[in-house]
Amino acid sequence: MVESALKHIRFCEKNDFTDLVISLKSSNAQQMIDANRLLSEKTNYPIHLGVTQAGPLKTGVIKSSIGIGCLLEEGIGNTIRVSLTGNPVEEVVAGWEILKSLDIRHRGRNIISCPTCGRTEVNLSKLVSQVEKATVKLEGPITIAIMGCVVNGPGEAKNADVGVAGGKKCGVIFRKGKIVKRVAEKDIVTELLNEIRKVSKGKKI
Repeated sequence: MVESALKHIRFCEKNDFTDLVISLKSSNAQQMIDANRLLSEKTNYPIHLGVTQAGPLKTGVIKSSIGIGCLLEEGIGNTIRVSLTGNPVEEVVAGWEILKSLDIRHRGRNIISCPTCGRTEVNLSKLVSQVEKATVKLEGPITIAIMGCVVNGPGEAKNADVGVAGGKKCGVIFRKGKIVKRVAEKDIVTELLNEIRKVSKGKKI
């Protein structure tokens, strides 16, 4: 792959054309990583990253995150494309999440949530889904924590701009780790969204 790319680069340069972006893609994430690492050592042209034909949403996002993320973390790559079978909107969402997770871009909300355990007394999965859907258009940047219990929730998510920790038929809303109010379970989503609006300074969600 690298030798083929270099061959085409030499051909272009021989014909006085250097307005190039190089892309070495593979459906194998490790092969894609290795090829682009080697390419970056041999040329200074911009590199476009992507795991091609990555597959359906779940497995495709994992492959793309590993392939693209590893290289971006090493400072390799100038543009990216997430390739998924399905709605192309999901490709854009996945691409943004990769960039956000590496602190390369900061836009939209960042939702953090814990796995369920024996201390969880609310329907955490449902809560996360509801908040995720309700804030999809929020410009941010803002970090929202949705935690399963009050034992660890506010402390573990103290860096979140706003969050909620579930209790027995209730929830505690917190900002930067400090509890601001306690609400009934049925009101958690409504009250959390109200707090998000305050933190977001009135931006629509």
